[in-house]
Amino acid sequence: MAYVKVLVFLIFIFLVSCGNQAKIEMNLSEPMTEFEFITQDEDTLSFESLKGDWWVANFMYTNCEAVCPITTARMADIQKKLDMDGLRPRIISFSVEPSYDTPSVLKEYANQYDVDLESWSFLTGYDFETIQRISEDTFNSVLERGAVGQRSHGVNFYLINPKGIIVKEYNGMNTDELEILMDDLRTVL
Repeated sequence: MAYVKVLVFLIFIFLVSCGNQAKIEMNLSEPMTEFEFITQDEDTLSFESLKGDWWVANFMYTNCEAVCPITTARMADIQKKLDMDGLRPRIISFSVEPSYDTPSVLKEYANQYDVDLESWSFLTGYDFETIQRISEDTFNSVLERGAVGQRSHGVNFYLINPKGIIVKEYNGMNTDELEILMDDLRTVL
């Protein structure tokens, strides 16, 4: 009888620790790498400070002429729609051209999209090789130097759980997948 009580207790602990994550369909399980970078406000933001929260990450750069204007606008739209539901997930955008994207350039870029910088941080303060390693080794997303001033990078948005595990990716160019991202955020938040 004591064995059954212990087993029930362990199952309960497992279910509580999984929380709402069990309610969404996951397609990844990659641990996020440690980082400590600079935001558009010249503050430091670290991986450690995000633990305990659900957050969304993506890659971008301010002088991108192809996909970044679209994905940034879509992320801003997601932020506004979720805010109307009373939800404010953390959003982290990693610049893939940190030598150009200084904090002031990132802040100006964010203002162009009317984003709420209380919950969305644009990161810089590292070299290209560092962000390339994070993109490729942690997010399994290619990042390459392209023609002068251009970068070839992924367009996915990533959902990271409170333990720092990347649990799901969504195509930032696919509006159906972005609806799923919003539904998943409504579920876990």
